[in-house]
Amino acid sequence: MRIGILAFLHESNTFCPQPTTRQSFEQNTLLAGESIRQQLADSHHEVGGFFGGLEEAGATAVPLYAARAIPSGTIRADDYSQIVNELLQSVRDAGPLDGILAAPHGATVSEEFPDADGQWLSELRQLVGPDLPIVATLDAHANLSPLMVNNVNAIVAYRTNPHLDQRARGEEAAQLLTRMLRKEVRPVMRAVFPPVAISIEQQCTEEAALQPLYELANRQLEQPGILTNSILLGFPYSDVAEMGSAAIVVTDGDEALAESSVAALGQQMWQMRKAFVGDLIAAPDAVAWAASGPRTCLLDMGDNVGGGSAADGTEVLQALIDQKTPRSFVCLFDEAAQRMCREAGVGSTVTCSVGGHTDDQHGSPVEVTLQVTGLYDGVFRESEPRHGGISEFDQGPTAICESATGQTLMLTSRRMVPFSLQQLRSCGLKPESFQVLVAKGVNAPIAAYEEVCDRFIRVNTCGSTTADMHQLNYQHRRKPLFPLESDFDWDGENTQ
Repeated sequence: MRIGILAFLHESNTFCPQPTTRQSFEQNTLLAGESIRQQLADSHHEVGGFFGGLEEAGATAVPLYAARAIPSGTIRADDYSQIVNELLQSVRDAGPLDGILAAPHGATVSEEFPDADGQWLSELRQLVGPDLPIVATLDAHANLSPLMVNNVNAIVAYRTNPHLDQRARGEEAAQLLTRMLRKEVRPVMRAVFPPVAISIEQQCTEEAALQPLYELANRQLEQPGILTNSILLGFPYSDVAEMGSAAIVVTDGDEALAESSVAALGQQMWQMRKAFVGDLIAAPDAVAWAASGPRTCLLDMGDNVGGGSAADGTEVLQALIDQKTPRSFVCLFDEAAQRMCREAGVGSTVTCSVGGHTDDQHGSPVEVTLQVTGLYDGVFRESEPRHGGISEFDQGPTAICESATGQTLMLTSRRMVPFSLQQLRSCGLKPESFQVLVAKGVNAPIAAYEEVCDRFIRVNTCGSTTADMHQLNYQHRRKPLFPLESDFDWDGENTQ
């Protein structure tokens, strides 16, 4: 069995004014051919799982194309078109294939195609024809579309958030595809799209809000004939018609079982909808709470870098300064302030305006006097499984500074997701030395920060990833959609 491997992953925040370009992928992952195997085969990513699963099944992995960028704004039309054309050309050049393992994200948006993942999967299907098996993985934050469902044979989504099971899901997809090719199973897939948008604040799969839903999904997997199922939590920062939650069930040739099982998942989501609304704690209250008691991680939801935000939000920093909170850590993307500190040198004192420069959504710049304590290249590596399955990181030249009121600031020259404590340790910082650590995320940082933090507080800050969906100016989402509309009922329709 000769199996092609493709990946094109981007979580697109349409409320972010800065577009995503090809350079964004070049700075992260843009690979073709055997370089994919070299960089990703041993990773915790689902592409690593593709390689591992195919090897275990005795199949030949044919790495074709892999593109990945950290979450950011909508992808420019020309850059998206170029990447898709290169991806499709890699399939044309591959020679005969028996099947394809594909890794779209599920919340990718280009200027031309709001459902970008559905669009490129449909082009892939048109290229290879109706009979070549395609099994795809999806991020749990996918905004699932009928176009995605209709153009692949089966979909396997991550079951954990933080995403720690990506490699396992890649292995599962590879196993399912090879079983198809051996005629051991005949997948039948059905999906349901209940009119529910789950608050990002309630999307941690280890916490109570989602437990009944995943318990039902896990019980279904024990039933004979069900090959796999998936919960799509949705990505509320892509303003597209598909935005919201969904579920998938794949059975072995049993259409009735697929339809009844996915309908049960949809009804469970609908019945639980009020549990999916967040608590929305303001920054001053969160900082006051965090200043005493156990070591605390404040999760800056409005400036969630893993959701595409600016990474320079200042609302939590300002509250820390106002309350003179000592032993606190904040990371900001601020290339200009970083450069000023670097030019001044270690030991120097500089007064500068930090944060709030990218746009007007994430708070105002903060005037602060800082002592420069360290300068670093910003390159670090994470060996443990962490959200996103990433191992290699580069946040560019980085300055570490101390304020007079007790804040340690990390100033980076690139946006960086807070998925690894090596981000701090590589810059000479000991995470356990802080009383309060601010991570610009919601659920993803927990996988790393739970090593040193006893408590997590999600903070309702302003920004392009605000947890309060009522503050977002949606233009294209489906209606009605709970909780943005609440006075309606759902009869269980809208399945695919």
